[in-house]
Amino acid sequence: MKILALEFYKNGYMKEAFAFGGSVEKENIDESKKYEASLQNYLIDTGKEVILVDTGVPVETPDMEEKPDQMMYTGVKVNNFVEALKAVGYEPKDIDKVVVTHKHPDHTGELRLFNNAKIYISEIEAEAMKLNADNIVKVRFESGEYKNFKESEKIAENIYMLPAYGHTKGNSIVVLELDGLNYMFHGDVTYTDEALRKNALSVVFEDRDLAKETLENIREFIEKNDTVYLSTHTPEALISLKENKIMKL
Repeated sequence: MKILALEFYKNGYMKEAFAFGGSVEKENIDESKKYEASLQNYLIDTGKEVILVDTGVPVETPDMEEKPDQMMYTGVKVNNFVEALKAVGYEPKDIDKVVVTHKHPDHTGELRLFNNAKIYISEIEAEAMKLNADNIVKVRFESGEYKNFKESEKIAENIYMLPAYGHTKGNSIVVLELDGLNYMFHGDVTYTDEALRKNALSVVFEDRDLAKETLENIREFIEKNDTVYLSTHTPEALISLKENKIMKL
């Protein structure tokens, strides 16, 4: 079993108002505070199947220009999606399944490469994106309870897709059980790990109440289960993956 990070951008930043602004009052935000940002997705090789969690931005996406006073700067591009996949030893044809956490283009940008793979995406997000191809699996979370989640969808042995609504209306996360640890690929439930520890939402959500409920549910999961918390937007996740670092709240 291998878990690999596909790295796209590095040396970015986000302001505290972006990372915590959905929960923290403006007067309590440190306007000068910045947190490191990056962009990565993940690949799981089970030995039987190769499974992607999200597919980065479209390869034609231009480099982001750093501008004064912007809330988030993704950073310097190190790979496009295909290059990142190649850098860890894989090509699009090697992928058996893709699990999509949510519809935003930094998570779905290269779905077009995987017409021969099964693409798992919540029914809510699939309908929002008008995805109807034969390889699209519109997930309704019909595999029963999973730990403190009331619903789940089993993707493969020890790999579960879980509803985590709020950031988008059909947002999901993925959990892999391996050697006594739970690797949580959470998309954008938080943009920084510090937001998770502070129980704070970012400013990006479609339903604040659901996003808050999801955050509390994930914190409960982490409190009860040894979890490696793997983000899309912070380099702290790359350290956590390398060191099998258990998240402590």
